[in-house]
Amino acid sequence: MDRIRIVGGKPLQGTIPISGAKNATLPLMIASLLTDDTLVLENVPRLADVTLLQHILSNHGVDIMVKGKRPGDEEHRGQTLHISAARIVDTAAPYELVSKMRASFWVLGPLLARMGEAKVSLPGGCAIGTRPVDLLIMALERLGAEIEIDGGYVIARAKSGLKGCEVVFPKVTVGGTHTALMAASLASGETVIENAAREPEIVDLADCLNKMGAKISGAGTSRVVIEGVSRLNGARHSVLPDRIETGTYAMAVAMTGGDVLLEGARPELLQAAIDTLGQAGAEVSSTNAGIRVTRNGGGIRPVEVTTEPHPGFPTDLQAQLMALMTRGKGTSRITETIFENRFMHVQELARLGARISLNGQDAVIEGVEKLKGAPVMATDLRASVSLVIAALAAEGETMVNRVYHLDRGFERLEDKLSRCGATVERISG
Repeated sequence: MDRIRIVGGKPLQGTIPISGAKNATLPLMIASLLTDDTLVLENVPRLADVTLLQHILSNHGVDIMVKGKRPGDEEHRGQTLHISAARIVDTAAPYELVSKMRASFWVLGPLLARMGEAKVSLPGGCAIGTRPVDLLIMALERLGAEIEIDGGYVIARAKSGLKGCEVVFPKVTVGGTHTALMAASLASGETVIENAAREPEIVDLADCLNKMGAKISGAGTSRVVIEGVSRLNGARHSVLPDRIETGTYAMAVAMTGGDVLLEGARPELLQAAIDTLGQAGAEVSSTNAGIRVTRNGGGIRPVEVTTEPHPGFPTDLQAQLMALMTRGKGTSRITETIFENRFMHVQELARLGARISLNGQDAVIEGVEKLKGAPVMATDLRASVSLVIAALAAEGETMVNRVYHLDRGFERLEDKLSRCGATVERISG
C-alpha cells in the first residue's frame, strides 16, 4: 500500500494546474445513460473514482474510449472521454460495485428514466456518516416511479414513463438534485425542484444536459424548472475546474507561505473560502490565468467558520481549514453542519502537535507555535489532504499512510506540490 513522505518547512513557489472537478465529472459521466448518442467529456481528471465509475458504467453496457494527452500537450491537461450508452444491456448495479463509491447510486435516475426500470444496490456505510439516499428515492417517487427495497436493493419501475411534478426537498441535497435533474429531463411535462442544491457542479450538469437537448432553467438557484423532452442527444462538454482542489492548494500556500498561481482556477466557484483565506492573512487575487495566493511574512490569523451548502463555506474544505488553523495565532472555531463524523482527522492532526478540542458540531483549535512530523493515517479523502497540509509546515518528516484516499480526489498531488518546492514523495508498497 502506497504512502506519502513529506519533509516540511519549505514555502511553496510556482504554478499548480487545477484539474477538472471530480464532483462534476461523476454525475456528467452518469448522464451519458440518458442518451443512445455519444457524450464527449473534456478536462476529465485522472482519478481512482473516475476509473471505478468507468467500470461501473461498462457493467451496464456503456462503451468508453479514453483519449489522453496528444503530442505537445501539457502533461496536466485532462483526459477526454467518449461515452456511448447506445445499448444498455443491464439495468442492475450490484452491491460489490456500488459499495465502492456512493455516487454510483445515482445511475438509478437515468436508468429508470430511459429504460423504465432499474435495480441498484443501496450504497452501504460511509466513513463520514450516514449520507442517506432517502431524498433521492423520494424525488423519483414524486416523478411517478414505483419503488420497493428488497434484499438491500432499490427496485424502481416506471413502465409508462416518468411524469413531471413538483419536488420539494426538505433539506438541501446535492445527490437528490443531481438525480431529479437527470430523471426529469426525460419525464413528460414540467418538473419544478424547490430547495434545490446550488453547487457549481449542479450548474455544470444542467449546462451539459441542455447541450444534450434538455430544457432546464434556474440551475444555481434554489428553484429549478425542467421541461421534459422525449429524447436527449450527444454533446461535447468540458468539466469545470475543481473548486475543492483549488481551495486545498490555496490553504497549503497559506500554511507554508510563498507565492503560487493556481492555473485555471475560477474564483467565483469558491468565494466563501477565498474570503476566509483573506481573513486568515493570505492574499488571494484573480488573474487571467487563474488565482494567485501569497502569504509572505505575516502570521496566520484565527477564524470562525460554519460549513454550509453552497454558496457558504464548503464542508469539503473543512478539514483543510482546520489544518491551517493549527498554526493560527490564537483560537479558531469550526462548526460542521453538513456531515456527522467529519472530524476524524482531529486525532491524526494531534499526532503532529495540534491542539484541538471537540464539542458536538464544534471544533476549537488553539494555534501552536510549531508542528512536528509523525506517522499519520488517512481516514477519508478530505481528512487525508488535511494531513498533507499540516505536514508541509511541520518540522521533520511525516509519513501519510492509506493514501489511496488521496488518489480518489487529487490528481498527481505529490507531483504538483514538488514542482513548487515541497519535499513530497510517494513510496510504493
